[in-house]
Amino acid sequence: MLSACGGGTSKAPGHFSDVSSQQACNLLNGKTVGEAAMQATSVPMQAGTPAYCKVQGLISPSLRFELRLPERWNGKLHFWGGGGYNGFVQPLTGANANAQRPLVALKAGYATVSTDSGHQSASNRDASFALNDAHAAELFGSLAVPTVMSSVVKALAQAYGSTPSRSYFEGCSNGGREAMINAQRFPELFDGIIARAPAYPWAALMGHFHTNMLALSKPGAMFSPAKVSLLAGHVRAACDALDGVEDGVVSHTQACTAQLVNIQALRCKGGMEDGDSCLSDAQLAVVQEWTSDAQWPGTPGLRAAGWSLNGNEDGPSNWATWLLGNGQVTQAIQYLYQDSTFKNYLAKNPGADSLRQGNWERDPDALKMLSRLNDATNPDLRPFLNRGGKFIMWHGTSDPAISKNLSLEYFRNMRNAVGTAQSDASTRLYLAPGVDHCNGGAGADSSDLLAALDRWVAQGAAPQTLLAEKLDGNGAPVLARPLCAYPQYPRYVGPAADAAAARLASNYVCDRP
Repeated sequence: MLSACGGGTSKAPGHFSDVSSQQACNLLNGKTVGEAAMQATSVPMQAGTPAYCKVQGLISPSLRFELRLPERWNGKLHFWGGGGYNGFVQPLTGANANAQRPLVALKAGYATVSTDSGHQSASNRDASFALNDAHAAELFGSLAVPTVMSSVVKALAQAYGSTPSRSYFEGCSNGGREAMINAQRFPELFDGIIARAPAYPWAALMGHFHTNMLALSKPGAMFSPAKVSLLAGHVRAACDALDGVEDGVVSHTQACTAQLVNIQALRCKGGMEDGDSCLSDAQLAVVQEWTSDAQWPGTPGLRAAGWSLNGNEDGPSNWATWLLGNGQVTQAIQYLYQDSTFKNYLAKNPGADSLRQGNWERDPDALKMLSRLNDATNPDLRPFLNRGGKFIMWHGTSDPAISKNLSLEYFRNMRNAVGTAQSDASTRLYLAPGVDHCNGGAGADSSDLLAALDRWVAQGAAPQTLLAEKLDGNGAPVLARPLCAYPQYPRYVGPAADAAAARLASNYVCDRP
């Protein structure tokens, strides 16, 4: 399919092009390639960033993308997905492990590309593009990536005289949803796909954000920082040592059951507010909503698995920002996403109040349209896998945005749909203990899944246990863990009461529950 899009012949895997990034720029600057008008600029080497050619493309009327061409192209393409409702091209570099993925690919010799998905906004929490623009909604939902790919493949053929030998898609959050959209709806487009913390049941996930906010907005339901610490500490006391070491990370998540945690032990006397040493009934109702599956009786099949309590709810990028809005419900990230979704997809009214007027099923047809446009829930990946595609899922177990249980549920459904033999041969799920949404948290959040995927596709070397690290501001590892293929988890086998040993991956083994 790629050759059909771009023309020419593909490079042999692993071959580096003799065309420099400056020469590639000269061949593409000011040209219209496929449907895209292109402007190319040579970017010199800087600290931590190699020299490359930055190609900015526009597909009329408003689909923008950025293609980065390395100094020596390895013949492969890395497509990096966007976050939230997109609205801008993800930059090449960023401050955290998640935002570094395109730079990692560029340094390895990949041509790497990202898109704004067809609309422009200063915030990726803004769904206003979908209010009156059906084409923009279709682009965001599923069509932006294949549309951009057509022009990108042709641009590579024009610059280098060949199309990519391998093409991979990787993304987190909405980028993970995009990854799964392409595996399900466009199975011929990529040779390998990495879906990190995928927001794949978009309509139900936004609806679960809505029910969380409804529970939190009730009188007396807001948590103080001390109450969040109380909750998280209670979970750690019950579950942290289950993996063999008390290190602030619950790694044996399968054993950390609701019965073991027993959240009702934190109930205030009579269920009434009684200070920071207990939880009121209104606060326990928030926890109940958080951990329950969200379902809507009028829309069969629309559901989102609840979150598991994980012991890291008190982290700075966890409950405080995603659920509580640092004490203001309307500043919570979950509130902002569900509010914009409600206004622009469901109510079709920018002035609607999602909490006072909000009913996720107020317009069943609009809800079904939201699902049709954006959901990636089809578990049958056989069209993608049958042509040799490889599929990796990854999810942080402390993710406060998208429950790791969603990835577990999809992976199990997918295995049932394609069969265990094909799933074992072509799919993997990795859970990263103590990692928040896409990155951050107490756990090891950096892992090079692209290198593992490329070895799998190009050499047939199926990934098993990988390495996960937490890096400091200079890129040096401060914590390492084995990244275990599900259903395994990292169990500590090192010396007791040795904090330094607990930071080394060599002191863990991947074990089955």
